[in-house]
Amino acid sequence: MTFALRPDVSATDTDHGMVLLDESTGRYWQLNGTGALILHTLLDGATPGQTARLLGERHPTLTAGRAAADVAFFIRSLTEARLAVDA
Repeated sequence: MTFALRPDVSATDTDHGMVLLDESTGRYWQLNGTGALILHTLLDGATPGQTARLLGERHPTLTAGRAAADVAFFIRSLTEARLAVDA
């Protein structure tokens, strides 16, 4: 699976995470620092498993299962919101 934002979705880093703008609807989405880390990692070509491992490294108290579930939920949420697609 290759993860990508739709062409009409722009992403801007902020001091506390990231903001996504769906240019077709004018809706904004705010991501916290962890969401921004997940998105950057996926957009750089990492698999969901690799992304979950990185998340676990950054947050040592996070179990591997929880990290994998969080990444899967993140992907599903952005896909259902029509912000991202499988590229």
